[in-house]
This record gives sequence, structure tokens and C-alpha cells, in this order.
Amino acid sequence: MLKLTSLKGRKLPMPHSAHAIAQGVLGKVKENRFVQAWFVKRWALLLVAIAFLLGRATILDELSPFAIAYFAVFYYVRKDLLHWVGAALCAGSLLSPHGNAGYIVTEMLVFLLIQKALEKFGKAELSYVPLLVLLTSFTVQLFGVVIEGNGLAWYPLLMAGIQAVLSLILTLIFVQAVPVFTVARKKQGLKNDEIICLIILLASVMTGTVGWTFGHVTAEHILSRYLILLFALVGGAPLGASVGVITGLILSLADVNAVYQMSLLAFAGMLAGLMREGGKLAVAFGMLIGSSILSVYVGDQQAFVSSTWESGAAVLLFLLTPRAILQALARYVPGTQENMKSHYDYAKRVRDITASRVQQFSEVFRQLSSTFKQLTQEGAAVTRETEVEHFMNEISESFCSNCYKRHSCWNGEFYQTYQFMTEMMTAIDSGEKLSKRNLPQQWKKACMKVERVAEAMSRQYEQHKNNLHWKKQILESRQLVADQLSGVSQVMEDLAKEIKREGQELYLQEEQIRSALEDLGLSIHSIDVINLEEGNVEIEIVHQYRKGYDECRKIIAPLLSDILGENIAVKKEQPAERGDGLYTVFFGSAKEYEVENGIAGAAKGGDLLSGDSYSTVELGNGKFAVALSDGMGNGERAKAESSAALSILQQLLQSGMDEKLAIKSVNSVLMLRSPDEVFATVDMALIDLYSARTTFLKIGSTPSFLKRGGEVIPIMANNLPVGILQEIDIDLLSVQLKPGDVLIMMTDGIYDAPGYAVNKELWMKRVIQELDAEATPQEMADCLLERIVRQSKGDIEDDMTVIVSRVERYRPEWATFRWAGVPRVERPKVVS
Repeated sequence: MLKLTSLKGRKLPMPHSAHAIAQGVLGKVKENRFVQAWFVKRWALLLVAIAFLLGRATILDELSPFAIAYFAVFYYVRKDLLHWVGAALCAGSLLSPHGNAGYIVTEMLVFLLIQKALEKFGKAELSYVPLLVLLTSFTVQLFGVVIEGNGLAWYPLLMAGIQAVLSLILTLIFVQAVPVFTVARKKQGLKNDEIICLIILLASVMTGTVGWTFGHVTAEHILSRYLILLFALVGGAPLGASVGVITGLILSLADVNAVYQMSLLAFAGMLAGLMREGGKLAVAFGMLIGSSILSVYVGDQQAFVSSTWESGAAVLLFLLTPRAILQALARYVPGTQENMKSHYDYAKRVRDITASRVQQFSEVFRQLSSTFKQLTQEGAAVTRETEVEHFMNEISESFCSNCYKRHSCWNGEFYQTYQFMTEMMTAIDSGEKLSKRNLPQQWKKACMKVERVAEAMSRQYEQHKNNLHWKKQILESRQLVADQLSGVSQVMEDLAKEIKREGQELYLQEEQIRSALEDLGLSIHSIDVINLEEGNVEIEIVHQYRKGYDECRKIIAPLLSDILGENIAVKKEQPAERGDGLYTVFFGSAKEYEVENGIAGAAKGGDLLSGDSYSTVELGNGKFAVALSDGMGNGERAKAESSAALSILQQLLQSGMDEKLAIKSVNSVLMLRSPDEVFATVDMALIDLYSARTTFLKIGSTPSFLKRGGEVIPIMANNLPVGILQEIDIDLLSVQLKPGDVLIMMTDGIYDAPGYAVNKELWMKRVIQELDAEATPQEMADCLLERIVRQSKGDIEDDMTVIVSRVERYRPEWATFRWAGVPRVERPKVVS
């Protein structure tokens, strides 16, 4: 065992395994710090090297707008490197063949003076830097024109204004490009304008190498071709051509003799990008072909040989570039797999953190539920003997405390007195009225004030019963709160699992589906696979909508059904936000069964408003709910109670709450809504659309009937309506339905219509047997209601509502088809 010394000098034992873990963590922290330090130094050296080349860079043989723009941006972005950057800019300007060192140093000093003045007045902001650079550059250039003594000629003034404007533009560009190289940058993706700014920065850096030659080979041409190869491999033809145009333009400004380089590099970048699918060698070959073709037409033999050597050197550097650098660059370019993966990784981290927080909240609710359950169990453990004992103590304290025989009764003859008080309490509890005439003789002998004791005990017992009632109410309320907290905990736990499941990396499956659809000639804009769990598939596809063809149902859904191995259907279509004829189509798992419903009803006395409410809705978890509720009485009040019961129940079930707990919650809400005696029946069938297993919740409702061919099966349960008792018993009935089964649910207005002299169940079974099995559910509902009204001779004595639901197997509108060369999509493992 090892010893660790605490802050107070005490030694605490630590196991070997814990010590090893601690040492490993410390070592990992040190290693990470070392790597981070090396990373910071590497970027610092790169930024200083860029400053040196920008200090040396010139365009049009006399303008140097790069240095002051780079220096001004660094003042805000990396002020800790400002001295090194300033020194590198000065060193680069001193080695420049154009002799602009004095102007660059003066511009940096003037910028610092103006910046310090603005900071003193609290006006120093990054948004003011471009204007500040414009003012600084123009002032210094104008001062130089005056000092040279050539007068204020139009050409020097024009060049001073051009350099000042270029400095302003470059400042705006560097503000977006320089942060790419800083450690503080966290974003894993660049916008298109940020990529252009980065390319301009790199091309500007290349102008600092103008004049560096190795025989007939120039450094700026090698670097420009190398830059094209990098971006063509990462971003394809558009990005390769863009890099060629930008670098060629800037290099032509730096060297007038290299104007043709813009077209050469653009063409080479386009060819290289078109061959990116072939890898490094294909991209290099495309760039060599593109640069060689134009070199033959534009230059002489010597220019062709020099261009070939320059391209060869760039290709060699490109082939020696580590794969890690290419992947790091690809993460910043939109549309690449690396960039998409980085977004998925970020989204996955966010989902994992969210799921962890939700799981923590779920655990908190579970602990609260356990606490309330424990309090309820402790309160329920109090026995009747304990309550009786407590009642006796209250009587003794309130009445016998002032009696002079108290010591004799409760100490000397305790058991006899206790028996006497117990018998008296039992008599009061049974409702017997105690008076002087019917008091037993032994009671009169045991107590001198038996009449007053009986009177006091009767009063105290009423209070005692009230206390017991409210204690029971509190216990039931605690139990309800405990159940509801447990239900909320379960819902949040399911939500956490759903978040984790959606956080799985599905971009490979997205690319596989995109490839399969594009092979069919479909124009797919984007694909988002949300979930691939069997039976719960969710896919969103944005594509170019062509009116009248309906590719989604005829081609895409059948193909997805084949490669996923289950029936996929179109759930919803809507125009995409971006417009241009694009539509967002939502695909999801098609259920094994489907439910067709028919509803018919009539209000009491032919009124417009019925007190019955109904609902037929898919809950979103693979279940279909058919619900019917009958409020107490008729009219608006009954309608409010029945609709409230169904609405709350539907929302609780859609959230994932257990059926029994949802019913108990609805019961509590209805009891708390009004002190009046209001209630509502609930008749609900939860049909599993994958197995047709149906769960019936019948709370105070009339029997339902299942029509299976020529057989009619009653379904009933003995439960009180919700809103009457605080605690209700709920019996769930489970029935396996078959294709073609017809479920008929009704309120008491229909079931009780035959009258009391008729066996209602047998009469209703006979009526349902007579219904045409081939009719639609709506026709069956209308026919049944009409038969009931005729039976009542047109008198509608109560609200009547009937729901008829038929369960059938789901049949896709279009059959699946097999497309050669399209493999099955591999589903990710389900997160438990």
C-alpha cells in the first residue's frame, strides 16, 4: 500500500490501482500540455514566417499594402505575437528589392500611436481597424510624396490612394483569414467567403517569394501549383479553378510578365479537381496536363521546360505532404466527407451531453419518487391499534386529566379502563347513540362521569374520523405524486435513449442512399438520415420536384424498402425553405397494420352539442389510439369533461407515459378541476400497428364488441369512471386482433337504448352480427346508429356515439424493386 500526504499532514492509504490511475492521468495531462505547447509554437513560427514574406511582398513594382494590414489585424487577434510579427515585417521589407522598409516601419508606428489614442478614449474596436489602416497608409504615403520634393503630382497621389484602398481591402480579408491559423479558433467549418479570404492570404504570401529562383525555376510558381494541388484534391474542380484564378491574378500583379499565369493556373486547377476521385496521382496528372497544354501555346520551348520543372517540383511536394495535413484542410472545406464528419462529431457531442443531462434529471425524479413512496409506506404502516391508542391518549388528556380518580383508573386499573374505553369507542363507531338510559351498567360502575365521557368521546371521535380521512388523502396524494414522478422519470429516460440513438454516425448510410438514388438518375439535393432503427426509420430527402411524376412514392420509397429490408412509405411532403422547386420529403417505416375508422353520433334530443368526445390518433410510438369518453350529463359541461379527459390522456400517452399512470393522472386532474361531483368515462383501445396486439382501457364505460367474421366477442371491465374516487383500480385487457377484425366502441346512449326489459348484450351482439362485413367502417357506424334510433322510435334520450375500426394488413401502393449493384444498408447497433 502507498501513502499520500494530505494538506494537514495526515497520510491516507491509496490502493495500487488508484495510484496507477492517478499517475496515468497526471502523465496524460503533462503530455497534453506538451503537445499543446508544441502546437502553439508551431503556429507562432508559421505566423511569423508569413509576416516576413508579406513584408517582402509588393505589387505593381512599388506598392506594399500587405504589411500594415497584417500588422493591424494581429494587434487584435494575437497581440502576444505583435512584437515578433512587427520584427518579421521589418526584416522582410529590408530584404525587399523595392526598398519600402521606411514606409512600412512608419506605417506601423503611426498605427500604434493612433491606436493608443483611441484606446485612451475607449473607442478602440476591431470594426474601426480598416478605416484606421486606410487613414494611416494614405497619410504616410502622402507624407512621403511631400518629403521627396517632387510636388503633389497626380501620379504619386493616385498610387498613394490606390495603396491605401488596397490596404483597407486586405485588412477586411485578413480579419477573416488570419483567425484560421490561431489556436483560439474552435469552429470546424469555413464559409465560402472565408475560404476565398484564406486563398487570397496564401497567394499574397507567395508574392513575397517573387525573385527567388533556382535556375530557370521560380519559387512562386512552385508554391502556386502546390496550393492548387492541395485545394483541388480537397474541394474538387470549383475550388481548384478558384485557387488558380486568385493566385494567378495576384502573381500577375506582382510580376507583370506572368499575366498568362492566371489562365494557366485556372485551367490546371480545373483539370486537377475533375480528377480528384482518382486520388493524389490522378490530381497531379491533371495539373501537369493542364499546365503543359497552355505552356505550349503561350510560351516558347524554354518556358515550357521551366513550367514542366515547376509543376514537377510542386507534384513532388504534394506527394510528400502527409495525409493528416490534407485531412485537416478538408475539415474546413464545406461539402467534404471530413467536414461532414466533423459536424457529425460536434452534433454527437452535443447530443451526448444533452442525453447525459436528461439522464441526470431522470435520476433526480426517480429519487424524488422513491422518497415519496417511502413516506407513503411509512404512513400506511400505522396500524389501527396505533390509531386507537392515539385516540385514547387524546381522550385521557382532554377529559380525565382533571379527574381526581385518574391515578386509580389509568394506573391501578389500566386494563379494565382501557377495555371500557375501547368498548365505548366501538359503540360510537358502529353508529350507536349513547344516552343515560342505554349505557351499560358496568360502564357506570367503572366511571363516575360516564355520561360526560361518552359525550366527549362522541365529539372527539368525529374529529378523529376527519383526521383519518385527511391522513388517507395525504397518503393517496403522496402515492399519486410518487407515481407521476416515476412516470416523468421513465419518459425522460426514454428521451435520453432516443437522443443517444439519434447521435449515431449515419453519414456513411446517407452517402450510400444518395449514390443509389443518383444511379437511378434522380436529382437529390440533400439526405438526412435521422434514425435507422428497425420499425422506426426516419429519413428526410430534399430533391427537385417534378410535377406529375411522383418519384417519391413510385421509385424512392420502393428502393429504400429494398435496401433497408422493410416497407418504407412517404409520410409528408412540403416545399423546402430554400425554394427553387425543391421539396422536402419525409420517409418513415410503414406499419404492418393499418386502421380504418368510421364515427357516427347524435346529441340528446337532437341538439347540436353532444357530451361525448372521441379521438382516433396515431401516438407516434407505433401505436394507434381509438378513444371514446362520455361526460356526466349532457350539453356543454359534459362535453368539457369528456374532451378534457381525452385530451390529457392523449398527451400523456404521446409523451411515453405508462397507460395506468396516465389514467390515474387524468383521474386526479378531473377531481381537482372542480369541487362538484363530475366524472367521465374513458374507453380506449391502443392498437400496436406492428403486431395488432390491442390493449383496452375501460374506465366506467360500456362493453365494446369485436366482430370477427360471423362471431361477435364482447369486451368489458368493471371499473368506475374517472373523477369520482381518489384512488381507482385499473384493469387492462389485452386482445390479439387479426386482419379483418372490426372493433366497435359505443357510449351508454347506444348500449342502453333497447331499455331495461331487454338483455342488452345479446341484443347488441345480434344487431352487430347483422351488419354487412363488406361495408366500410363509416357505413357500419351509420347503419348501427340508424338502427338504434329506429329502435327508440326516433327519441334520442341520451347522447349517442359509436366508433367502428377495422384492422387490415398494410399494403404498399408500389412494390419494391431490386436495383443491380445497390447493396443493403448496414444498420448501426441500437444504443441500449
